[in-house]
Amino acid sequence: MVQESGSDLDLVRRIKEGERSAFERLVERFQNRVYCLALRISRNPQDAEEITQDVFLTIYQKIGTFEARSAFSTWLYRIATNAALMKIRSRRAQNELAIEDLLPQFTEEGHHCFPVADWGDDPEHHLLDQEGREMLKSAISALPPDYQVPVLLRDVEGLSNTEAAEVLGVSVPAVKARLHRARLVLRGRLANYFRERESQAAA
Repeated sequence: MVQESGSDLDLVRRIKEGERSAFERLVERFQNRVYCLALRISRNPQDAEEITQDVFLTIYQKIGTFEARSAFSTWLYRIATNAALMKIRSRRAQNELAIEDLLPQFTEEGHHCFPVADWGDDPEHHLLDQEGREMLKSAISALPPDYQVPVLLRDVEGLSNTEAAEVLGVSVPAVKARLHRARLVLRGRLANYFRERESQAAA
């Protein structure tokens, strides 16, 4: 397979051959992406910086194990995701809710304790303002990591279900199931938020 000069795989090859400048080029190419993912997961700039440093140290040490069976970016996301989760799990362990605690609860009559409302034909217009975007970020960050990360990989980073599954080391159906449950939580929380905001505006 011909590797285009300057491509990810070409840089990996040159790093394996001991070319220091190729690693510096790789860091320049991916460090912002890694930092942003780490920040979204950790919600802490200092943690995100430490995670980013750890990720590139790991890549430098383990680049010889990368066999190009998947895209380099997928391998990078796997390392970054694992590093970020390791960083936050101990910090969140005592205060973290299970996803079941966040899902809609039903009364004996079968009603939701919070409604998963229909947002209409154009629900995204609510998120165009800064307050709405911040609410969405807050709702995502409140998810347990096993559900938060699939949302970040799919809906923020734009990975496919297959790529997200490879990053997380789970099956595609598992990714889809986690996304469904996470989006159900987000939908309910945002529906309540928008309803309260519209009520205040109408008052």
